[in-house]
Amino acid sequence: MNLNNKTIIVTGASSGIGGEVVRFARFHGAKVIGVDRNDPMITLDGFVKADLSSPETIDAALGSLPDRFDALVNAAGVPGTVDKDIVARVNYLGLRHFTEKLIDRLPAGGSVVNFASILGGDWQARLDAHKALAGTTDFAQGLAWLARNPVPQETCYQYFKEALIVWTFMRSKSLFMERDIRMNAVAPGPVFTPILGDFVTMLGEERVQADAALMKRPAFADEIAPAVAFLCSDDARWINGINLPIDGGLAAVYI
Repeated sequence: MNLNNKTIIVTGASSGIGGEVVRFARFHGAKVIGVDRNDPMITLDGFVKADLSSPETIDAALGSLPDRFDALVNAAGVPGTVDKDIVARVNYLGLRHFTEKLIDRLPAGGSVVNFASILGGDWQARLDAHKALAGTTDFAQGLAWLARNPVPQETCYQYFKEALIVWTFMRSKSLFMERDIRMNAVAPGPVFTPILGDFVTMLGEERVQADAALMKRPAFADEIAPAVAFLCSDDARWINGINLPIDGGLAAVYI
């Protein structure tokens, strides 16, 4: 894989899967700019501190980012153990706002990779709602829609990963047809990261044990990063509008 002469922006770059994407992309020749609310613990070519839960802080960070770059990896996210409003803001509304504000800086051939999850796999069951949320035009309208259509705390993580998959599908068409910019999602299963314990708490011990019997093991973060980097590369120039499972086959066992 060749990422030479590419500049990639990675949110959630300071730890977890985002950090592994940074390492892998830099090893393969990319210049990587990290965005995170926490200070970085890895080598970067640039860093912007920003809280993606707020459109104001996102807008303030934009001036510190490159005027032109080649790929955006939206790896930042929070687990469903935090308040559902924060989950909505970071995992969906902030991600969307950040991406839309930066789209004009991507050239033809550019790439956006959004981090969904295996837990977003039931998006078809709520497709109409997710399409309606995707149809809101900005952060404030999205918040207003959610106020009218509240999401339960216990399933908020799944809901907004589903919504992200649907938005990715919908937005990818116009970006590719009109701008030659690709947008895809990836859907990891369980991954050994600092927030893995939060998912055990969120899903409950019974669900976790049931899934554990169906899978080989959770992934390591460096097993997720190569597929993400591939979607940023020119080798993936004809891949658009997909949600790529990176789960060791876990999704397949539910058939």
